[in-house]
This record gives sequence, structure tokens and C-alpha cells, in this order.
Amino acid sequence: MKIVEWERRLDPSAMRIGVAVSDFNQVVTKRLLEGALSYLERAGVQQVDILRVAGAWELPTGAATLLKDGCDGVIAVGAVIKGETDHYEVIVRSSAAGLTQASLIAGRPVGNAVLAAHDLTQALARSEPGPANKGSEAAAAVVDLVARVENS
Repeated sequence: MKIVEWERRLDPSAMRIGVAVSDFNQVVTKRLLEGALSYLERAGVQQVDILRVAGAWELPTGAATLLKDGCDGVIAVGAVIKGETDHYEVIVRSSAAGLTQASLIAGRPVGNAVLAAHDLTQALARSEPGPANKGSEAAAAVVDLVARVENS
């Protein structure tokens, strides 16, 4: 068996990263966006395109648009909070599947920072400033993968 471990090939300062961010549940998505942008700045990414969309349902189209426009990778930021109906399940699953599809079609990474929370308290906990912020985590994953695949 031959094992090849991919090294980083692209410096973050040469990357163009997109962020598709949902306006729905903005008290949470604002904090996730801040976490993502903070990580991108610390990593040295100099070009960030932000596309605002209505909600998590529209994030896959937003991500695909940013990828078609030339972004090396995209971070999808959203928050879906469980309500009294099954609509939550439909939105969460469809958003995740659409983001995966956008990534696979473009051959570039899409980080999923779409929170699926049972209540606002859970969503706020996962969007707190700091290293556990899910926007920051998704940004780190996208930058790392873009640096390794350098396929844009």
C-alpha cells in the first residue's frame, strides 16, 4: 500500500473565499459570520465575498453562485431552530444535501456552518465568540482544504 499525504500547496493570502449567509435567525447567523470572518482574517485570507440570502433553504444556491463566480471555497452560514412542525427536518436535510451537491459539482469545498438546534439557547452556545464557534470551524476546514487541493 502506498500512502500519500497531501501537503498545503496554496497560501491563504492567495485565496478568494465566499461566505453565503442566511438573514433568517440573524441573532445567531451574525455571530457565526463574525466567527468565520475572524478566522479568515487570522489565516491571512485577503479576499472574501459575502452573499446574503433569505434563509437556510437558499444557502445551496448562494454557495453555488459564489463558486461559479470564482471563489476557491465557500462557507455556508445559517441557523435552523426546531419549531413545532417537521418543517425543521426538511430545511436542515435539504440545505445540507444542497451544499454537498454544490461542492461536488464545483469540485471545491463548501463548509457547513448551518446550525441545527433544538432551541435558541443551543444555537447561541454554538455561535459564541472563540474557537468553538461553528462559523470559525467551518472557515478553518475550508481554508485547509483549499490549500491542499489548489484546484481553482
